[in-house]
Amino acid sequence: MGGEGGWREDPNNPMRVIGGSDRGRRLKAPRGMRTRPTADRMRVTLFDILGPSVAGARVLDLFAGTGAVGIEALSRGAARAVFVEKSHDALRALRANLAALQLGRAEARVVAGDALATLPVLAASEAPFDLVFVDPPYAGELAARALAALAGSSLLAPGSRVVVQHPVRTPPVAPAGLTAAREPRRFGDTALTFLEVEG
Repeated sequence: MGGEGGWREDPNNPMRVIGGSDRGRRLKAPRGMRTRPTADRMRVTLFDILGPSVAGARVLDLFAGTGAVGIEALSRGAARAVFVEKSHDALRALRANLAALQLGRAEARVVAGDALATLPVLAASEAPFDLVFVDPPYAGELAARALAALAGSSLLAPGSRVVVQHPVRTPPVAPAGLTAAREPRRFGDTALTFLEVEG
């Protein structure tokens, strides 16, 4: 993460909510490269694919960063979004974004902590989710571990969808209980893989 308390915003191409009731509202992000907000083009494609199913959905934004994906879902009519993030700077940006959009506790919950460690707590207090977005740091095996923890848990109901953002060179392998819902969508060196709960 970048400098403490600093925000990154390109005045010529600021991060914004791209659709729904908060369309055009700006979003803050920490300076530096440790937080990797999901690009506008990728969010456009993601929500075009998800379509009207977002309305009324319960959304889990895992490794949430600035919260751009979960906030986009709320703007498009999701009933509730839970954001899980452990980085101090990213949490400050996320909370500032929710406050600026006047999203309260009924709509949005922020969980500060390790994503994998919080999943059992969420299973007891928030499950099930209709849509889970997984965007972990690219180094390591966090995506695979997160999918394994999600698959077969009470966090997901039949028909729930899981979207993973990942490097093109390291696509996630669907664990038992999850299956590919469509072909991955590629954006340069990054891709989105769409999975859904079997049965």
